[in-house]
Amino acid sequence: MEQTSIEKKRELIAKLNQWRYEYFILNAPTVSDAVYDRHYDELERLEQQTGILMSNSPTNTVGYEEVDGLEKTTHTIPLLSLDKTKNMGDLMRFIGSQQVLLMHKLDGLTVKLEYENGLLVRASTRGNGEEGEVITHNARAIDGIPAWIPYLERLVVVGEAYITKPTFERLQGTLRDSSGNSYKNARNMAAGSIRCYDAGACAGRGLVFTPFGVLEGLDEDADTAISKHLRLNTLKLLGFSACEFLLLIPNPTEQQVTNSIAELQASAEDMGLPIDGIVVTYDNIPFSLAQGRTGHHYKDGMAYKFEDDLYETTLRDIEWTPSRFGELSPVAIFDPVEIDGCEITRASLHNLTFITELELMPGCHILISKRNMIIPHIEENLSRGRFNAVDVFPAQCPCCESPTSIKEGKGDKGKVTRVLCCNNPGCANQILRKFVHFVGKKAMDIEGLSEATLKTFIDMGWLNDFTDIYRLGEYSFEITSLEGFGVKSWQRLQDAIQRSRKTTFERYLVAMDIPMIGRTASRELSRYFDSSLDDFEAAVIGGFDFTVLEGFGATLHNNIHAWFKEENNLKLWKELQKMINIEKKDAPATSEAIGNPFAGCTIVATGKLVHFTRSSINAKIEALGATAGNAVTKDTNYLICGEKAGSKLDKARSLGVTVLSEQEFLEMAEGA
Repeated sequence: MEQTSIEKKRELIAKLNQWRYEYFILNAPTVSDAVYDRHYDELERLEQQTGILMSNSPTNTVGYEEVDGLEKTTHTIPLLSLDKTKNMGDLMRFIGSQQVLLMHKLDGLTVKLEYENGLLVRASTRGNGEEGEVITHNARAIDGIPAWIPYLERLVVVGEAYITKPTFERLQGTLRDSSGNSYKNARNMAAGSIRCYDAGACAGRGLVFTPFGVLEGLDEDADTAISKHLRLNTLKLLGFSACEFLLLIPNPTEQQVTNSIAELQASAEDMGLPIDGIVVTYDNIPFSLAQGRTGHHYKDGMAYKFEDDLYETTLRDIEWTPSRFGELSPVAIFDPVEIDGCEITRASLHNLTFITELELMPGCHILISKRNMIIPHIEENLSRGRFNAVDVFPAQCPCCESPTSIKEGKGDKGKVTRVLCCNNPGCANQILRKFVHFVGKKAMDIEGLSEATLKTFIDMGWLNDFTDIYRLGEYSFEITSLEGFGVKSWQRLQDAIQRSRKTTFERYLVAMDIPMIGRTASRELSRYFDSSLDDFEAAVIGGFDFTVLEGFGATLHNNIHAWFKEENNLKLWKELQKMINIEKKDAPATSEAIGNPFAGCTIVATGKLVHFTRSSINAKIEALGATAGNAVTKDTNYLICGEKAGSKLDKARSLGVTVLSEQEFLEMAEGA
């Protein structure tokens, strides 16, 4: 089979589809029927000769199918993401001594194609990796997808459907998304187009499919069974336009890797391909499979992301908003910049130290990035030299107009940071933020008390402290008379308030908002004081040294004692307990403890786990009658070790702590 025949066939398909568009859609043909028929006949002959029929071939597309909705499909082999880095050192460590492929990281939508007996039987999107949507009807509208191939075994191919930069620029002014707005970038346009119910609408969008891997099939030959790059070459012979790649020999130098990345960037630019990085993957398939996976990604590949692009704009203002502890949080307001299809106008300025170091003032020309494509961040000030703190830092709280003050503290890595504070405990915004925290999911979890609702109730004088939430029934008539509140919505809120009366030691302590007491610290206190608020209170009054508890330092110790010295706090602590009921944790039955290797132990989890989040692994540990620890100490019995374990693993080994993989932990827990 000649590669040139396949390339010629693609050229003919592109020409014939363009001529069809001009004839049927624009009503302005540019070639005669005789020219069209001659090219059509040549295409038919090549399709018969190669045994490959493309889905978007004019010989295969008399009409386009339309569906009522997109059916869900489960991926038996999960389509996971890639681990990512921007650091060349990380990339070199990943490559190690292996032979790797470098290829374009196309910025589109991942699509899976399934072939049986040579026929395309299903095309689907990646979705969430476990479940996607069937888009087989649109396969005819996408360039690069064969409808029939000369390979009769089951074949599953994964790749990217995307829109090239020139096509996007041509269509951007005419196409609209579901909201009626112009598409912001080629990726959004590709995602919207590939999910069209009408394949005819999808056909005019210029979608292209490029495969980057084979999930099933092409394993009959000994060579293709173990080599990714040979499988990609085989796909080209089956009619696919496989992703361009460079094959690096084992133990490449950093310069060789850098040069290869630059070469792929240049080729993507020449071809108008939308890429947002380079994919590096091991070539050897058995070695790749042996690397395993996490819940997020397979470990045989890594995406090397390009450095964040910088966008110049003008800083117009700095907003200062009091937090529930009185710190004024600065937020930059700047002229809109569009990054990755999103309009950005705001970014956190963190604290006074950050503002001072960058000499930020309204009117400055600044550089904005979207770190890790998620968080807007000010990277640089291009207009340094005129900074004046007096003009930037407000002397009064913008909420209550009380005088502000500057406090210093130590941040990450011991660096001293300065923050601006409102010292008025009656500041309306501080009070609102405290109520928002109290009703939040990690605290009393009262659904229905949104920030807007809380503000209304506070403004009406119905809420002065947390106990008033449990007296809102006194205002039921007034509440049901409010706009947006009826009898049913009030009843739902009342039910949620009543449910919150039954809570846990941990939730109650978090709700009290003692500085630095979150779920982890409250869990340790619950364990030590056996979920008894009375015992905890007595310990505070008796001058208990909280630094003896795991993870508690001098600052947290001082915060607890300082909070209880405030008369209003102690009054609230006692009054609120009259309105709620603390659940007492049942001690594990003796019969359950027998044979349970974890009962009474202290277990620490570290690294990325496949089956658990950080909170769910701690909950699992405690359900086994053990204590979930934060740090590895001489009292730690087990360390559950996930990916990228770091220093905790080293410390566990030095202390002789038993180290378990996640799977070993699960097997032991199952037998407990």
